[in-house]
Amino acid sequence: MNVDDIKKVTIVGSGTMGNGIAQVFAMNGIDVNLVDVKQEFVDRALATITKSLDRIVKKEKITEADKDAALKHITGSTDVSVAKDSQLVIEAITEQLDIKLKLWEQLESVCGPETIFASNTSSLPITQLAAATGRADKFIGMHFMNPVPMMKLVELIRGIATSDDTCTLVSELAKKLGKTPIEANDFPGFIANRILLPMINEAVYAHMEGVGTVEAIDEVMKLGMGHPMGPLFLADFIGLDVCLAILEVMHQGLGDPKYRPCPLLRKMVQAGYLGRKSGRGFYDYSK
Repeated sequence: MNVDDIKKVTIVGSGTMGNGIAQVFAMNGIDVNLVDVKQEFVDRALATITKSLDRIVKKEKITEADKDAALKHITGSTDVSVAKDSQLVIEAITEQLDIKLKLWEQLESVCGPETIFASNTSSLPITQLAAATGRADKFIGMHFMNPVPMMKLVELIRGIATSDDTCTLVSELAKKLGKTPIEANDFPGFIANRILLPMINEAVYAHMEGVGTVEAIDEVMKLGMGHPMGPLFLADFIGLDVCLAILEVMHQGLGDPKYRPCPLLRKMVQAGYLGRKSGRGFYDYSK
């Protein structure tokens, strides 16, 4: 298989990452099945994609005809078996290992032997996910960044058995989508989150210990370090529950106490303060 043979892709998980990935494929003329467990989730994702495309039209980066063409490339579904005719399946569901493993076992029984499998996991072991299938050589991590339509980076993570052909094919595909693929080895957190999440975690500690207010910490990192947004604002954007889950994976997988999640972060997640998506995190978004 070469990159031009990829005509249809199935994306399982229609949340922030899944709908963003679907949009990028559709804008590049590739048919997409966007699958989730409930029709309301699929409908919400399609509405989100439409709004995103409307913003791009308003900026005059694409035309109304381009938007309509992209939307025609996306088909929503609640049935994972639609993946049977896809050349590539990308999983973008919740960061819970047992749920992902169960899904990959299901997809293995649905898809033909030549289908490439990719996970958008931000921290879980690709080798372990691949072991739930019978095609570890055709399994790879394809970690997009949020917001997917804007961010150029795609981390490519090879499992222990991922073939050179699979890595080359997926790398070429990422470039076809206008992204820049960067290879990372299969360690907890890969490259991006291995560096980013400890910084966010330390910012939470600094706030908890009274070193600075939320605003002060974020402004110091923006004005002093040239970051486009502060770490606590970024944590809200990512989702505090997602940040906690990634830190827990790194803490458990690497066994180093420096990855221990800050108690304040854990407490906020327990309270339901998850960031922008819940209306409250380190900042108040209810207004």
